[in-house]
Amino acid sequence: MFKIIESHVSCEVLSVIRNLSAADIHRQVCEVYGATAMCDGKVRKWVRDVKAGRDNVHDDSRSGSPSVITDDMVASVEAKILENRRFTISTLSNDFPEVSRSVPYKIVSEK
Repeated sequence: MFKIIESHVSCEVLSVIRNLSAADIHRQVCEVYGATAMCDGKVRKWVRDVKAGRDNVHDDSRSGSPSVITDDMVASVEAKILENRRFTISTLSNDFPEVSRSVPYKIVSEK
């Protein structure tokens, strides 16, 4: 019986997957890293990626929309709050119709 490795990193799991050639890779990964290491579907995906030549465990960069929360937007929301300290998110979102309602909320709660 193998000793279960409780705290593991992705590169360790990738090394195990790369070195295994048995049909039941998920069972063997669970023996080494425990049942919570990764789901069966994720192991199958990693096996496909390794067989295709992938050797990097880090996520690929993704293209996405840039954040609409800029320093100017934060300053504008702050100025509106200072004008009326009894603001609501609804009144702030009415003052900034060009952005979604979640933007003033995120600025108030996180900035």
